[in-house]
Amino acid sequence: MNFTVEPYGGAQDGKDVSHLHGGVKGFDKVVWDAKTIREQESVSLVLTYLSKDGEEGYPGNLNATVIYTLDAKNHLTIFYEAITDKPTPVNLSHHSYFNLAGAKSGDILGHHLMINAHGYMPVDATLIPTGTLESVEGTPMDFRSLQTIGSRIAGVPGGYDHNYVLNREGGALELAARVEEHRTGRTLEIWTTEPGIQFYSGNFLDGSLSGKGGVRYAKHAGFCLEPQHYPDSPNRPDWPSTILRPEGKYRTQTVFQFGAKDQ
Repeated sequence: MNFTVEPYGGAQDGKDVSHLHGGVKGFDKVVWDAKTIREQESVSLVLTYLSKDGEEGYPGNLNATVIYTLDAKNHLTIFYEAITDKPTPVNLSHHSYFNLAGAKSGDILGHHLMINAHGYMPVDATLIPTGTLESVEGTPMDFRSLQTIGSRIAGVPGGYDHNYVLNREGGALELAARVEEHRTGRTLEIWTTEPGIQFYSGNFLDGSLSGKGGVRYAKHAGFCLEPQHYPDSPNRPDWPSTILRPEGKYRTQTVFQFGAKDQ
């Protein structure tokens, strides 16, 4: 979740702060209870966590469940569910970096990307949406057909780190994005029930982090595509609400479908 709030316990120097990733200690930094479920065609990791009332300034005891399922058809499905005893903002997503060319392959600027969206959200200097929804038509933000990530990135100050307003017809899983890496033929499709998707082109990677084989992740070494509700929704009552109430249940689903094209 990314939105502007007054810090828990009072403002600091009278200024608002951004609650990117859920605060100082978001859900990515806590220990979840875990169990596995094995079936004939899939294996699942079930993660559960109780976020207690007041944690990171959020009201209510939030019981969250995230289920990762990998099946024999190269689908990684992520199912999210949560309940609360007080009204509270909830906007869970997935922040993996992808490089379909593999380790030691360089940056992702040559990947071909399609995002199924006619609109996006401009951001301010702190990367918070300004509150307007703009058309991608005639801009470097237009990925309605496959375009290389690097072809127009120079026209986007700082690089891509924006929420796209997905073209949706209902509440079921729908195609949000497709990525192709033409040297290897690898492909990725993202299907989701969410109304938006954040596209991030790895602008802040600086070589300080290393991964598989000790490879250091330099700028644009990976990209993220994060299905979500719109960032800053708690401050935008005309946008789809991220407020979960005790009488409701938070349920969303995203599928990462991997494949390969004939070379």
